[in-house]
Amino acid sequence: MDKKVIDVLELRRTAKEVKRHSVLMRVLALLAIILILLVAIAYGISYFYDKFGSFTVKVNKYDMVKQGLSLSEAPEYDKSIAVLNADIVYDMTNISGEDLPDNIDKVNGSHNGDNFIAYTFYLINSGDDTLTYTGEMLIENVTKNVDEAVRVAVYKNGVKTVYGKTKSNGGGKESDCDSEFLTSSVVMRTSTEGFKAKDKDKYTVVIWLEGNDPDCIDDIIGGTLKLSMSFKITEST
Repeated sequence: MDKKVIDVLELRRTAKEVKRHSVLMRVLALLAIILILLVAIAYGISYFYDKFGSFTVKVNKYDMVKQGLSLSEAPEYDKSIAVLNADIVYDMTNISGEDLPDNIDKVNGSHNGDNFIAYTFYLINSGDDTLTYTGEMLIENVTKNVDEAVRVAVYKNGVKTVYGKTKSNGGGKESDCDSEFLTSSVVMRTSTEGFKAKDKDKYTVVIWLEGNDPDCIDDIIGGTLKLSMSFKITEST
């Protein structure tokens, strides 16, 4: 075969290989960018999930759709909501529960202070049946044993109950608490019977680090906590 023809064929093959290599590099670069974005998104979700003071309220979606059990940040509502999220507080430091505002359960929605979480919401029977429901607050994530010094106040229709973890020496509840956490992962439970159509139960949840707790020490600095409160119907008439 003529040498010039061979050179042309070799040139064409080389050009195709270069083009193929260029396309491959672009695809790999695009995949690398997508991977970096996915990792960044996952990190961002994890970061916000774990920050101290993350608090979520939810109702069983089946109960919302079939029975009308719904959530709202205000007593007046125009749509059914199954999940509410309180605003997050960053870099919370310890305070005394005695320093919390007196009217802390009189404000709707998120109304955090510099060093406490405060969130008011309403559980509403927007259906036609009379219900019995239960509610449970869970510790979903905790680091550095920060829960040892955490206090959770729950106001239900204006009645306040302060919850704290059992003393680290096993000696019962702390002096500023009304009740101990039920377990290492369950803060409290509540229930309401005879919850009629259009009835509303008002809840305010307040979370802070109690500075007078003996376990409020430097070792818990940087600790994180995520709480959730869920409601479900146990009976309908």
